This record gives sequence, C-alpha cells and structure tokens, in this order.
Amino acid sequence: MRRPERLAEALKEEIAEVVGFELDDPRLGLITVTDVEVTSDLRDAKVFVLVRGTEEEINVAFAALEKASGYIRRQVALDLDLRHTPHLHFTRDTAEENAARIGELLEAIKPADDV
Repeated sequence: MRRPERLAEALKEEIAEVVGFELDDPRLGLITVTDVEVTSDLRDAKVFVLVRGTEEEINVAFAALEKASGYIRRQVALDLDLRHTPHLHFTRDTAEENAARIGELLEAIKPADDV
C-alpha cells in the first residue's frame, strides 16, 4: 500500500475518533466519516462525510465541521505523530443518496420489463 493510502486510512480512523468522541458539539451528532483521499504530495485530504438529517441540519453540521477543522487537524497530528498534517477539506458523501435514487429509477422501470 502506498503512503497516501496508508495516511488516508489512518486519517479516516482518527478524524472519526475526534469528531465522534472528543468534540462536544451537538451539531455533529449524526456524522459518519466514510472515506478520506489524500493527494500524492500529502498536503491536502478530502474527507467524505455522511450526514443524516434535513438539508438545514446538514448545512449546520458542515459549518460546525469547518469551524472545528483546525482543532481536528491539530488532534490528528498529535495522535498520529505527524510533522506535516494535510489540510482537511470536508465534503458531503452522496453515495447513499445516489444509491437510493438508482433504486427508485430501477423500480420505476421494472413494471415495463414485466410486460
């Protein structure tokens, strides 16, 4: 496994730990870190996050994540003993929504196949 992949996996676990157990922010209650992608130069990390709730709750959660990103980055650096920690860019994981939409579309065309 290449270094960016190893770092991505370690970041995923540590970010989930920090967000889930160290941050005391009720706006972050329904968040799951699903994946992390690290650039080849190890300077940036895209953190995919699944947030359950209404669109407003999702926006509030992302605002809370952005506000806490410095703390999260610092804790991850300490926990993983990193000299240079990638900048964290939180992005919404839409895989679950996309899968649900594909399921709906498949169901919609299913009766046409039965004819």
